[in-house]
Amino acid sequence: MRRDVRRHSLAPSEPAVAALPREEFTAEVRSWAAKLEVEPLEIRITDMRRKWASCSTRGRLTFAADLLSQPEPFRREVIVHELLHLRIPNHGPLFRALLSAYLGSEEGLKGC
Repeated sequence: MRRDVRRHSLAPSEPAVAALPREEFTAEVRSWAAKLEVEPLEIRITDMRRKWASCSTRGRLTFAADLLSQPEPFRREVIVHELLHLRIPNHGPLFRALLSAYLGSEEGLKGC
């Protein structure tokens, strides 16, 4: 998922969000994977400057380490977006419809 720092990072006036421990974040990803009925091969957390996350064709998910410090609704959007790529590799109408259905709003359609 392409990073849009202006939209997704915390503004200086917003209170800082404590970083979620890596184990809790991984559990959050696995919980969503079960809901979406997908099984990632690997979940990695690393420094990323240009993206919040990526999904390889082999099923490896990589998330930006600073995503763990973002608010829960945004983390959820990134997680669901990447997990859906395990089922649908593109950002076509079916992908957007499923993203909207799982997120419960049009919020997930921004930035695709």
